[in-house]
Amino acid sequence: MDNELVDKMIFIKNGKQRLPLFVAKVNGRFIVAAYQGSLSLRDILIKYRQKSGKDKWSRIRTPKHIHWAVDVLIKMNETKRLTQEFLNFLLRVWRRTEPFSSKKQREKMLSASKLLRIKPAEAVKFEGLGEKGEYSINFLIMLARLLMLQEKTNRRDAYMFKELLEALKEGKDIFAIVSKASHTGR
Repeated sequence: MDNELVDKMIFIKNGKQRLPLFVAKVNGRFIVAAYQGSLSLRDILIKYRQKSGKDKWSRIRTPKHIHWAVDVLIKMNETKRLTQEFLNFLLRVWRRTEPFSSKKQREKMLSASKLLRIKPAEAVKFEGLGEKGEYSINFLIMLARLLMLQEKTNRRDAYMFKELLEALKEGKDIFAIVSKASHTGR
């Protein structure tokens, strides 16, 4: 891992320094990291920073499903067909995503460049969506993959993120989408 990136993503919680297991820079505007989570030895905690100006990075943030969903809604408003294709792509990724079966497998997958750092060839057609909303397509894909891995690892029968993707794709009403994104509805 790049020591400079690691240094940017170290944080302290409960008096203990937290070092990332994985860190990557995305499009020069985002740094994404995964840390040891608290639910199990395989669990991950996801954090990111966003560049807001010339060499000015945001504080370390925990991504929320609602932030992700709002950005996709903005993209959907601007380019509906392409955004729906993007959501179909992510649903295919969801179906292929397997939870971490061990701590060792988690370490191997998080360090595998083909899993998290290289954008999938079929995702190239969605790059234009990055011009709408706040987040780039590469950032959304990496974040989605990490959220999927986190959710499926912590609960094998997890479905919340999948239901959010489906609600967005189907154009459900804003109440249904916000409920799914904020864990308040089924």
